[in-house]
Amino acid sequence: MGDLAQRLGNLPANFQQPAIGALWIHAVSVGETQAVAPIIPLLRSRFPGRRIFISTTTETGQALAKAKLAADGTFYFPLDYAFACRCALRAIQPAVVLIAETEFWPRFLREARRAGAAVAIVNGRISDRSFAHYHFWRRSMRPILSHVDLFLMQTEEDARRMITIGAEPARVCVCGNLKYDVPPPPASPVATWLANSLSLASRPVLIAGSVVAGEESAVLEAFAVVRANHPRTLLLLAPRRPERFDLTARQAADAGLCVSRRSQLDLSVPLDVSVDVFLLDTIGELAGLYQAATVAFVGGSLVPAGGHNIVEPAAAGVPALFGPSMENFAEIARMVLAAGAGLQVNNSADLGRACLDLLRDPARRSAMGRAASALMDRNRGAASRTFERITALLVELERSPCHSLPFFAGFSGLLRHSTVS
Repeated sequence: MGDLAQRLGNLPANFQQPAIGALWIHAVSVGETQAVAPIIPLLRSRFPGRRIFISTTTETGQALAKAKLAADGTFYFPLDYAFACRCALRAIQPAVVLIAETEFWPRFLREARRAGAAVAIVNGRISDRSFAHYHFWRRSMRPILSHVDLFLMQTEEDARRMITIGAEPARVCVCGNLKYDVPPPPASPVATWLANSLSLASRPVLIAGSVVAGEESAVLEAFAVVRANHPRTLLLLAPRRPERFDLTARQAADAGLCVSRRSQLDLSVPLDVSVDVFLLDTIGELAGLYQAATVAFVGGSLVPAGGHNIVEPAAAGVPALFGPSMENFAEIARMVLAAGAGLQVNNSADLGRACLDLLRDPARRSAMGRAASALMDRNRGAASRTFERITALLVELERSPCHSLPFFAGFSGLLRHSTVS
C-alpha cells in the first residue's frame, strides 16, 4: 500500500483488531523510532494480548521501524484531516496512542478522544524554538492539550514549559530521556566487517554521523587537517538524508579522496587500505558502528539544524564532538560537556583541531570515553518509569472502559512527585 494511501487513513485490513484495544506508538523519524525501542518489549511482556502498531512520518523512520522494532504492523501517520484520522483510528482501534517527543496534531487528538483512546506524550521535550512558538499560541494550545491524558517529559524544564503552554499540571511528570535506555545494537555484519578490516590495517577512525546539508564540506575540510598529520585516518561519513548520499560521494571524490560506499560492499573482502572515506549510504546502521570510532562528530550542529543524538557515541564510550546548534538536544549536550564526555566546536577549523588533539592524546580520549559510559549509566531508567505510567493508564482503562478525563485527577499526587535524579 502506498505512502499517500496510508496518510489518507487507508490501512491494511489485517491491522484491525476488534477484540481488544491495540497500542499505537507514533515516532516521527529515525530518532524518535530509536527512542521508543526500549519500551516496546516491556509493553509486549506486560500486555501480551494487545497488538502493537508503529506509525512514522518520514520514509527513513518507516524503514527503521520495519527493520528494528518488533511491531504487529508499521504504517505512515495520517494527515491531520478528520476523515483520514478517523479511518486510521477505526483500523487500529487503539486503547492508547503513545506519541514520541512532541507532536500535537489538533484533529488527530480530537478524533482519538472521540474514538475512546487515551493519548500520552512519551519522551516529551520542548526546544527553545518550539517553546517560543507554542507560548505565542498558548491560548489556542490549551484546548488542543486537553485531549492528551499524560505528558511524560524528559526534564523538569520540559515539564515546566509544557505546563506553561497549557497542559494541566496533574497530567505532567518527568520520566527522563528514553534514549539513555536504548540497548546497544547487536553486532551487524558491516560492523564485524569494519572491525576486522581495521584490526588488519590498524587505522584511526573519525566518524561523522547524521551530517546534514551544508556540513559535508566542513567535515571534509576538518578531515584534511587530520590527514595532514595522520594520513592513515579513515573517515566514516554518514549523511542524515538518503537524498544526500550521491552528492556527498561526489564531494569527497572531488576533494581527491578515495571513496567506498556501504551499498556497494563485498563483505567477504576487507576494506582496501587505499580508501579514505567510507560512505555509510544506508539507514539504521550508524549506531552500531560508533564502537569502531576513535573520535565521533555528530552532525546537524555546525549549521542551524538543532543537532542530533549524541547519546549514540556516548553509549559506545566514544568522545562526542558537536557544533553550536544543539537546541533540540540542549540538556544532553549540557550534561555531556559537564561530564567531560565531549567537546563543542564552532566551525570546521575547530573540528579539525579537536579531532587532531584527541588523536594525539590517547589518555584523554580514554578518560572522555569512560566519562561518557558513566554518564549513560547514571541516566538510565526512563524506560521503566515510562512503562509504569503507561501500565497504570492501561490498567485503569481496563477497569473503566468509558475513558473520561476525571480519572486522571487520581494520578496527580503520583505525577507531581515524579522526578529524575
